[in-house]
Amino acid sequence: MTLPRSVLFRSIASLCAVLALLLAATPGQAAVFNPKSFTLENGLQVVVVENHRIPVVTHMVWYRTGSADEQRGKSGIAHFLEHLMFRGTGELAPGEFSRIVNRNGGQDNAFTSWDYTAYFQTVAADRLELMMKLEADRMANLALTDAVVLPERDVILEERRQVIDNNPSAILGEQMRAAQYLHHPYRIPIIGWESEMRTLTTQDALDWYQRWYVPNNAFVVIAGDVTVEQVRPLAEKYYGPIPRREIAPRDRVNEPPQQAARRLELSDARVQQPSVSRQYLAPSYVWGETEHAYALDVLAEILSGGPTSRLYRKLVIEDGLAVSAGAYYSADALGPGGFGFYGSPKPGVKIEKVEAAIDAEIAALLEKGVTDAEITDAKQRLRADAVFARDSIRGPANVIGRALATGQTLEDVEAWPARIEAVTRDQVEAAARAVLKPEQSVTGILRPKPAS
Repeated sequence: MTLPRSVLFRSIASLCAVLALLLAATPGQAAVFNPKSFTLENGLQVVVVENHRIPVVTHMVWYRTGSADEQRGKSGIAHFLEHLMFRGTGELAPGEFSRIVNRNGGQDNAFTSWDYTAYFQTVAADRLELMMKLEADRMANLALTDAVVLPERDVILEERRQVIDNNPSAILGEQMRAAQYLHHPYRIPIIGWESEMRTLTTQDALDWYQRWYVPNNAFVVIAGDVTVEQVRPLAEKYYGPIPRREIAPRDRVNEPPQQAARRLELSDARVQQPSVSRQYLAPSYVWGETEHAYALDVLAEILSGGPTSRLYRKLVIEDGLAVSAGAYYSADALGPGGFGFYGSPKPGVKIEKVEAAIDAEIAALLEKGVTDAEITDAKQRLRADAVFARDSIRGPANVIGRALATGQTLEDVEAWPARIEAVTRDQVEAAARAVLKPEQSVTGILRPKPAS
């Protein structure tokens, strides 16, 4: 599950009253990261975000492929290959990549989504060249044999047991996602179904690598204490020699119209805190009725942007029904996005009361709409989050990478504050009416299992 852009911005930097006032004085005028970009002859795009506050850089390589591109019966192969990218090349022994990063005082990791796979290192600025050399090497020279692949398959199976199978909330989330999407591949878990993970082979991994890991299906984002003039010759030296290859287009099915609300309940003895959640199918920035996307960003902020937001104030503070309540909007996706609600009851309160309270807030929203004051406050918080994201080193690379990997452009990223500023009250209310339809929803109830 990817974080909403507004949440990601907020996770990158905290709010600051002084700059919030500055934003209020110049609404919608500031760009976000002021990135610079160039493209090598082999098709690899390179984006640079300069930030000279500390001598550190984050170097990220993004591949435009994820679990939603997997063939039937091969679920989990995108995530599996992410693991195997650390298992050696012709130059490096298995595990040597991360050991080199660590010896140079850096940190590295990777992640897989339904739409993309990314690898990153955060290091001292004078170690950037080494990171580019290492990433270019494994973009072209990954070396896989059964000796390294099969033990790593056991690792991802154990990861699934720990992250999904031993977590009732994760199990319900996986089941809800399978119910949310009738046909679209977003219904398949990124980590894969266990029965199919067990059958993944070395050849499957090599086929995936050969199909997707080429420079013209990737891009590099570098943020930190570096200039584009410094980056260009390094990119040409290390990534430039890797030949481009023609790749087959992504082949994804469309989601058919949804005509019936779905409901799932899971009772498990391991559940400590009951909860209710509901997600509606929604447009993303590039899929469906995209004209509602920025209004939905504002709506999510009105419903869930801090302790004065509608849901928290009503369910937690005023009515004392819940220990937590909120909403979210996920718009960074090539396919459908999602708009969701959640809440957990206080001890002694039945989960049905929390669900009824969320239903009442949705009904009130659709009947009475939002206020001008709520719109103004939400926009100010969102703009502030975007501005403070500039202070982070890794954050800009992450935001830009997710946008480019899901069909947006650098111009879209830079225009986000202005587009948020242009949202009107009528647009927020129209977006709510367009998305909050029962037939587009799936509701999940998580309960403790009574002792026998």
